[in-house]
Amino acid sequence: MTHIFPDGFLWGAATSAPQSEGGQYEDGRTASTWDKWFEMEPDRFYQGRGPKNTSFTYERYKEDAELMKAINLNSFRTSISWNRLLPDGQELNQKAVTYYRDYFTQLKKNGVEPIVNLFHFDMPWWLMEKGGWENRESIDHFSFYAQTAFEQFGDLVNYWTTFNEPIVHVTCGYLGEYHWPKVFDLKRAIQVGHHTNLAHAAAVKAFRKLGQEGEIGNILNLSPVYARSNDEGDLLAKTNALELHVKSFLDPTVKGRYSDYLVQLLDENDLLPLTEEGDRELIAEGKVDFLGVNYYQPLRVQAVPESEKNQPARSLGDFSRHYNWPEKRMNKHRGWEIYPEGIYDLAMMIKEDYGNIPFYISENGMGVSEEERFMNADGVIEDDYRIEFISDHLANVQKAIEGGANCFGYHLWTFVDCWSWLNEFKNRYGFYRLNLETGERTPKKSAFWISEVISQNKLIDKNSIHY
Repeated sequence: MTHIFPDGFLWGAATSAPQSEGGQYEDGRTASTWDKWFEMEPDRFYQGRGPKNTSFTYERYKEDAELMKAINLNSFRTSISWNRLLPDGQELNQKAVTYYRDYFTQLKKNGVEPIVNLFHFDMPWWLMEKGGWENRESIDHFSFYAQTAFEQFGDLVNYWTTFNEPIVHVTCGYLGEYHWPKVFDLKRAIQVGHHTNLAHAAAVKAFRKLGQEGEIGNILNLSPVYARSNDEGDLLAKTNALELHVKSFLDPTVKGRYSDYLVQLLDENDLLPLTEEGDRELIAEGKVDFLGVNYYQPLRVQAVPESEKNQPARSLGDFSRHYNWPEKRMNKHRGWEIYPEGIYDLAMMIKEDYGNIPFYISENGMGVSEEERFMNADGVIEDDYRIEFISDHLANVQKAIEGGANCFGYHLWTFVDCWSWLNEFKNRYGFYRLNLETGERTPKKSAFWISEVISQNKLIDKNSIHY
């Protein structure tokens, strides 16, 4: 079968401001949680490299726009730095306005549609000092920031998104030590999740009120959930995992409400968040025009042994446990399962359970360490493993589209190797290799391959590319 993609399909890549911009405290930008955390605990970050330089995009965005055109990308997702645009949360930074307007303009000049996200884990430090997402004030602050962005850039941006993977700053910051404030408290985590859903809805409401052209969505990291077996306990674990890890943000985003099952599950475990009058109505206003779906790996679960289960629950591990599927294929560099079929299963779930809402694959990719091992005599990284990864996932995207799924694009994480939180540059993901010293961008073999895929708008043989 010839895998031809729909006309107008969005071919692109994704990054974020904190992982690519650099320009840490230049031109009025203030600190985020990542800046402060690195200053306090630099040893927590791989090789002690913090968020100061990243991919040098603040200086090289014009070059990047041209490089995107060179490999035929027609779209690109990045984010705005909240603490660059509004350094104190109130006063507009005109230098930031100038930068982002020119950034988005350069993309459009090169035939690249900007998809602009508002929050990618980079909480401004001034708000974190007030409690961050635990503080209800964060909802109004985010709404004001969102409205400011819409007003300043709405003439350049047709696709907006509110959050990237909102469940991640919940689980990694309040159920782990991978995001600030690195605490472990399930009750606080759920409160943060509720406030995040409210902030999303408030931003959508602000967008609708302005009446601008364009569409608004939310970017969720979704995983199909698979049970170890059809035993009752394993199936219950699957249902619980689906509700907590997937539907807790997917339902409010698409349906404008939490599921009855989730509310009951939290209530039974004394985990319901504090709410105020009007919360239900606000969340109902947060329904989006489209979804961004980040997909990397599936979620495999099994029943929790009764002897290990806390009542009431004190962690997500009291609702389901990870199942180590013996047949899995792994990306050993990242420790993630490679399961391309998961994209098809997600697409069918969205089609059947969520009104076939338009969506695009907003992230998918393969991080590999020490890629210089695969550099040829011409200085090109021969990342055949990445080509195979993308090709296998795109085949399942095409299968889903042929099955009626409303998928309108595919974005790789990422365009040029970027800084990745505590892991800094340990694993590389880009179509272009980044020289950490000079900032130079060099195309990898996957860049030449994707260029030809986009040119033909169909999958091509993984071994047919020449450069």
